[in-house]
Amino acid sequence: MTKEVIRPWHIDNPQSCPMVVTVNVIGGKWKPIILHMLSTGIMRHSKLKRNIPPISQKVLTQQLRELEDDGVVVRTVYPEVPPKVDYGLTEKGQKLVPVLNALYEWGEANQ
Repeated sequence: MTKEVIRPWHIDNPQSCPMVVTVNVIGGKWKPIILHMLSTGIMRHSKLKRNIPPISQKVLTQQLRELEDDGVVVRTVYPEVPPKVDYGLTEKGQKLVPVLNALYEWGEANQ
């Protein structure tokens, strides 16, 4: 068994700690689930809502906006009537996929 490298905690400035930065982006009840779903491909708001039944419309919209503000999700609006909007991961968001997969695998092994 190989020993894992323990990363240092930034005592001098905790807000600059990479762990804090990461948790600020993906932390919360719904963000990891939304990101995990978007890691499989582009989705419309209605499909995300349908696949996360307990989430409210308001919370889903809020979480998507926060993820967009953090640069990990892109919102694309198509000039149609009625307007079509879909969501996908940005390049920055794609870099979270290994983290999401590790969370998934941990949950699978420990459920």
